[in-house]
Amino acid sequence: MKLKFTSFALLALVVVSSAFIAPFKPTTYKVDAEKSSLTWVGKKLTGSHNGSIALQSGNLIFDGKKLTGGNFVINMATIKDADKSDRLEGHLKADDFFGVDKFATSTFTVKKVTPGTGNNVTVSGDLTIKGVTNPITFPATITWAADGSVTASAEKVVVDRTKYGIKFRSKGMFPDVGDKMIYDDFELAIKLVAKK
Repeated sequence: MKLKFTSFALLALVVVSSAFIAPFKPTTYKVDAEKSSLTWVGKKLTGSHNGSIALQSGNLIFDGKKLTGGNFVINMATIKDADKSDRLEGHLKADDFFGVDKFATSTFTVKKVTPGTGNNVTVSGDLTIKGVTNPITFPATITWAADGSVTASAEKVVVDRTKYGIKFRSKGMFPDVGDKMIYDDFELAIKLVAKK
């Protein structure tokens, strides 16, 4: 009898406790494409190029102030060279590189966020370029502003272009390319500004 009563009391306690536990309600913050930015750096044996690409849209999902998910879409037709070289911009948009006529956007989807110290986190997710998806992981920082907006920034996201079928002058793919070699890795710096 005593065992029955204890079991009943324990069950009642679990039921009452669960009533006071708020269910997880993710809050979606919309990325402001105008306030956000994405810059790139590509290196070759004889130097480097850098520029920008416009973000098309995006969302960040939070549980309180903890980043739990999100995604963003990149408008590949907006690739710009900082030196304003029409020739380079045209080549980057061509099939040798990003083939923007066929692949107008690239996307990133957050799969996992690992907390670090302070505002730092490690973000893992799927990056899709030219219709090819690969996992990538990079460090990021989450900063909250007084107006309720949030900025998620990643200073150095390293991407191996050959994993997305971009092989032009890759030494790994074409060992005889000599001093015309372009490094396989390029870097992105991402700043997403979002608000509820």
